[in-house]
Amino acid sequence: MGKNKLAKFEENLGFKNLFQFPATILPWEAPLRGHWQEGYYGNSNPVVLEMGCGKGDYTVGLARRYPDKNFVGLDIKGARLWRGCKTATEESMANVAFVRTRAEFVERVFAPGEISEIWITFPDPQPSKPNKRLCSPMFLERYRKLFPGGRGIVHLKTDDGDLYEYCLHEVVEPAGYEILASTADLYAEETAQSEAAAVQTFYEKRWLAEGRKIKYLAFRLM
Repeated sequence: MGKNKLAKFEENLGFKNLFQFPATILPWEAPLRGHWQEGYYGNSNPVVLEMGCGKGDYTVGLARRYPDKNFVGLDIKGARLWRGCKTATEESMANVAFVRTRAEFVERVFAPGEISEIWITFPDPQPSKPNKRLCSPMFLERYRKLFPGGRGIVHLKTDDGDLYEYCLHEVVEPAGYEILASTADLYAEETAQSEAAAVQTFYEKRWLAEGRKIKYLAFRLM
């Protein structure tokens, strides 16, 4: 492990906007579960979650655009989360938090009805393990439990065509979820969805520079 990564892990321990939980199957529950609004943010604004947030570009970017919402980025990679935590700390962003744990433990971090919206930005496409995809039916069922009344919007941004097609044609359409937006080339649209195009992640900028097409899908769980 490089010294730079070790230094980031050490600095992570001092960030007040980072919550780190065990990546173990042994039972545990986040202390703020069911109390994120009043317990961390100190308000009743809706909580928006980014799954697999990486460096936190999208979490921070959305938080800048929507100061009347609360944002949480979740990822397992501490060295990546360091960047988002540091930026949010330097900018004194009170509506941003990050969680380090495994994606499958999301229900241990948030209580039913606690999340209003979910973003999945450039996740690992998991070509040989479809159940591990963050837009798989297994994960969508977890998300449903977190939405008030089981209803909420999920956004997917990806450069992977197979993942986009899988989510659209093998998951969303068969389940009858309401499709709010769908495009295989987000930036070719004359009226690109401002929320989806306004913030670009570290990886998205790289993919665009390489000429890759960005896919976007938004749908409502019901």
